[in-house]
Parts: sequence; structure tokens; C-alpha cells
Amino acid sequence: MSAGVQIERVQEQMRRLKLMRTAEELPLLLQQASKDEQAYSDFLEELVSRELAAKHDRLTTMKTTMARFPFHKTLESFDFKFQPSLEPKVIKELATGRFIADADNVLLLGPPGVGKTHLAVGLGLKACASGYRTTFTTASGLIASLVKAHQENRLEEKLKLLVQPKLLIIDEIGYLPIERLGANLFFQLVSRRYERGSILITSNQSLAGWGAVFGDQVIATAILDRLLHHSTILNIKGESYRLKEKRKAGLLTRSEPYTTAGVESPAPATEA
Repeated sequence: MSAGVQIERVQEQMRRLKLMRTAEELPLLLQQASKDEQAYSDFLEELVSRELAAKHDRLTTMKTTMARFPFHKTLESFDFKFQPSLEPKVIKELATGRFIADADNVLLLGPPGVGKTHLAVGLGLKACASGYRTTFTTASGLIASLVKAHQENRLEEKLKLLVQPKLLIIDEIGYLPIERLGANLFFQLVSRRYERGSILITSNQSLAGWGAVFGDQVIATAILDRLLHHSTILNIKGESYRLKEKRKAGLLTRSEPYTTAGVESPAPATEA
């Protein structure tokens, strides 16, 4: 049997084992191994390493697609110099995914345009790369889906689905008021995920304003009680990226910075 026929047979066997990258790269890898006089064990290790890397890439792609991010912006592309109120080391710690393993929460607070959603997506991409199932949704979309499920007597089914992701990212809480039914359903979701799965929330409202957002201070307090028990809170007090160029052109005056007056903000570190 010629070497070419043997290689083709091995490639076919690899494909049947779903070792797709190894099958595709086998001829070139064999040539390189022969050229470098590679030991059999070293060659085998390289084959396995390449296939594991390919499997990781496929799983990451799948989880990223399932997360339904609105865009793909990485943490590496975030301009920390433009937002000096943020501690890069805190973001780097969150990027390790330890907060997800511990079922802790993250709250990103600040005015529109300061990069909250960028950070949320960046952390979500890191979570996917670490193998965590992740779901991204806007607050309005989430509330609407919960209300619809409630009306169709499918609330239990919907809550079970929303408990499954290890990381649930809820974007833009506070941009629209939430009616009482929606607030109650949101509370049920937070309660179901409490100490079982992480929630990452972005909001343009300080925590003191959540009573108005949810239309009920009691419900807002109950929600925050569960979210803040194990959490990292980041208050972003910088300017809007979207207005940066207009400010440079002198088309806008500098606005007052975002503040969290009246809010008891814990230190930006994950609590035990």
C-alpha cells in the first residue's frame, strides 16, 4: 500500500471520529514531522493539541452564537484611558470567570454611552471562551418575554430556560419604566437564579432610583437584596463615547458627570 493511500485512509478514519482539523492538516503535519525528525510521541502530542484547540474554537463559536450578543466588542478593545473611573484590574479579575463559577453578580452603572454594554459583551465573550453558557438580553425584551409567558401559562417553562445559562446578561435596566406585573416576574427570575447562576446587569440609574424603575420600592429592595448579596458594582462616571467627537468639534458643552448620590455603593470587589 502506497503512503498516499494510507494517509487518505487515516484521514477518512479521522473524519469518522470527527477529528476534522487533524484530518485536514495531516499531510502537512507528516511532512513537517519528517523534516524535523520529530519523535512519535511529540508528533502525537501535536496532533492531539491541535484537535483540542479546534474543538475549543468550535464550542466557543457555538456558545457565542447562542448568546445572541448585539455586537462583538472585546475587553481588549475597550478604552480604559477614556474612562479613568474604571479599575482595569477589576475588569481583568471579572474576565477570569471566577465570579461565574461562584454564581456572583455584576452591576455596571453609569450614564448612556460610557461603555457599559461594551464591557458586558466583552465579559460575555470571555465567559463563552471559558466554556460557560451565556445569554444576552435587553431588560425590555426580557420583561416582555416574561409577561408573554405568564399570559400564555408558560411562565414556569420560561423561568427554567432562563435559569440554565451560567451567565445571564441583562442590558439597559432603567431606560424604560417596568409595570408591576413585569417587576414581580423579574423578581421571580432573580430569586430563581439566586446563588445558582450569575447575573450581569447594566443600568443608567443609580441603585437609589430602582424603586422608580420598578414602580415599587418594596420589590426593588427585594431584587437588590438578592443581586447585591454576592456582587461587584462598578460605577462608571466618565463621558459618553458617542459624544466624544462632537465635544472635540466644539458642538457640545461638557455635561455634568454621572453621580450616584444617595446610593450606598459597596467597594468594587466581589464579596464572599
